Order: sequence, then structure tokens, then C-alpha cells
Amino acid sequence: MALDANAAELIAGLRAQGMKPFAEMSVEEARAVVSTFTGLQAPPEPVDRVEDAHYDSAGTSLPLRVYVPTGPSPQPVVLYFHGGGFVAGDLDVIDEPARAVANGTGAIVVAATYRRAPEHRFPAAADDASAALRWVSDNVEGYGGDPGNIIVMGDSAGGNLAAVTALRARDEDGPRVRGQVLVYPVIDPHATLPSREEFAEGYVISAGDLDWFWSHYLSSPDDAGNPYAVPSRAASLSGLPPALVLTTENEVARDEAEEYGGLLRNAGVDTEVIRFDGLVHGAFWMSGAVPRSSEMRSAVIDFVKKISSAAPVV
Repeated sequence: MALDANAAELIAGLRAQGMKPFAEMSVEEARAVVSTFTGLQAPPEPVDRVEDAHYDSAGTSLPLRVYVPTGPSPQPVVLYFHGGGFVAGDLDVIDEPARAVANGTGAIVVAATYRRAPEHRFPAAADDASAALRWVSDNVEGYGGDPGNIIVMGDSAGGNLAAVTALRARDEDGPRVRGQVLVYPVIDPHATLPSREEFAEGYVISAGDLDWFWSHYLSSPDDAGNPYAVPSRAASLSGLPPALVLTTENEVARDEAEEYGGLLRNAGVDTEVIRFDGLVHGAFWMSGAVPRSSEMRSAVIDFVKKISSAAPVV
């Protein structure tokens, strides 16, 4: 399928503005660029209540934002980790999609940030994500949420963290996770799959950009063998919660995300993989610039409703 017309216009606009590849930016420049993605979003929807909170991880206090939609309690809960290559991103850049997911699903959305690389390399973000899950399990009832009905979600690097959080919850006897939503997750720094070459240049994220982000995140080459950094390295993926894996056609990480979906399915995990032809990495955040992002959000909303309303597996 041809590149979506709105996505193509966006890419052309970024080129016309002289945007450098992330791999040629400083960390500060990358963070500043990612923060501008709010300008590509539709006006944020009102929700019934938004509250800021903090959770503790390794003695560090980290911010959360709790979105409570209108509806009867107890409400299901979505714990959402933002993307940004482990280096950039924050709660503000996912404020608009978090509101849309809350309203669309009737679930409380808890958006969580985490310590970012390179100041804090692996396993800091993974540890923080697991700590955020524990906070939600321990505290969300006070917001009207159901601590027994939690779904983890993330986009890009946040998709990696959501997958890892589900894995660690299983391995470490953590809070029960009912489902996992992985939006174009980055899975493996050493993936040598066709999309790495086919879309290596000319789209929102290049192969070089992806390598740059991973180089800032991992503490050593050995980390690429650690399943809490690269979830596809897990000895077994059985027993994980049902998964929704969303990918976009025109991006370097497409095949590794779809391959991970296949690994989950082969391990007996109820897994749905949906590719959005014509779209690009980052589209989930681009509700104003790329209207077809609504298709991705509808898939998330449908999955969350299905999983959160199903009888829990004992």
C-alpha cells in the first residue's frame, strides 16, 4: 500500500524544516523534538478527573498521571508507558492519547514515566515500570479502579517496557496482568529482518536512529541477551497475558514487533497482531496530523474492552 497521504505530508514537512535524524542529535535535542509531537495531536478530550501522583522506584520519586473517565466503579485499569526511545518522551506527550483511551474504554488510564537513558541505563526503566505496576495494584482502588483488572500498554520503547512488565510480573509473582497492548514496540536491537533494510531511511525513525536509542539504553552488549531488556530472549513466553500487537507498515521495527507477536502466539498466548498499511512509526501520537491514527486507537479500545470484561483466568 502507498504511504498514507497525511503521513507523507508530515514526513515532507519535517524534511522541509531541516529536521536532523535522531542519530545526529544530542540527547537534549532529541528530547526537545519529541516534546513537539503534541503539536501533531488533536485537542485533548476532557475526562471526568485527572490527578497527578508519584510512585517510588529505587528510592526515586517518579510522576504518574491518573485519568478517570465517567463510569461506575470499579473500573478496569490501563497502565500506559510512553515511548521516546528510552531517552525522550514524558507524560505530556501522551496526555492526549491517554485521554482518548480512557474515554473510549471506560477504563482508568495511569500514565507512567520512568528514568530515562543515558543518565539512567538498563535496567532502570524496566525496574521503574515494574514498580509502577505495583503502585497501581496497591493504590488504584482509591481512584475507583479494579486492582484485579490491569492491562499494561506502551508505544515504541514504552511497548518494550509493557512487554517486559508483563514478563516480570509472571516471573516475579507480581500483580496479575490481564492483558498487554504493544503499539509498534521496539523489541530487539540485533534484529536483522527485512523491515530494517526496507525502511532504513526516509521515514520518521531510521535504522540508525533505532541503533542510537538502543546504544543509550543498554548498559553493556550483554544486556541484549537479557529478557528484561529484550523480551524475545525469554526462555519461555508461556503463561503471559493476552496480547495486542500493533505495527505500521512503513517502519524499521515492524518485523521484530510482528515476530514477537508470533513468538507469543507459538507459546500459547492469545495474541492478535494488526498491521496498519500506509502508516508510520509514531502515528498513534499523531491524531491531528494523521487522522488514521484513530484506527489504531479503535483497535486498542476494542481489545481493552474485550479483555477487561472477560472472566479472569484463575
